[in-house]
Amino acid sequence: MVSSKITPIFSLAAFAVIHSLTASLPFKRLIVRGLGSKADRLYLPAYSLIAMLTILPLVYQLYKNPGRVLYKIPSPWRWLMVGGQLIASIIAPKAFLDAPHRFKIRSQLSVPQTPEAGSLNIRGIYRWVRDPFLLSGLVIIWLTPIMTVNLLVIYLLTTIYLYLGSLHWESRLIAQFGDEYREYQRRVNRFIPKSWKNAKDIDKFKE
Repeated sequence: MVSSKITPIFSLAAFAVIHSLTASLPFKRLIVRGLGSKADRLYLPAYSLIAMLTILPLVYQLYKNPGRVLYKIPSPWRWLMVGGQLIASIIAPKAFLDAPHRFKIRSQLSVPQTPEAGSLNIRGIYRWVRDPFLLSGLVIIWLTPIMTVNLLVIYLLTTIYLYLGSLHWESRLIAQFGDEYREYQRRVNRFIPKSWKNAKDIDKFKE
């Protein structure tokens, strides 16, 4: 019983370590030294592949040992939850498309608040929410229509990890974009979307 909980936690911890290491600036500097101009083009696909492969053991363990069922949401509500998960799964790719400049390694490694670091360039989903990855992650996990003991433990730990990761990511963005990002933080919530009127205000802020 205890081991069925410890093993998924260990897998989540291993994933978090690998995920954080491969996202770190020292690792990205190493990639740039090794790949040169190809780094920006190859890093993100490789990073995504590594993330997917390292999360598979956790998914398998939860599938084999989900633990005691805490609740099952009946139809039609479960399908509404699944629909919400499908919508949230579109948010992450949309976030990449709306801000590709945020994920360029050379911009992240450049001197903060210089032309090489680029401009904030708020558009798309970022007009509504500052961290769409955090939003999509929370929606996907907490709209799961069947909850078990092991899932609940992993989801609580994952929520903490995602939130701490969001804080760390924003500290980089503040260093990269300075006061421009601080003003953006004041106008837009981290993961609770604001109104359409606020999105229009963001357009004025950009001008």
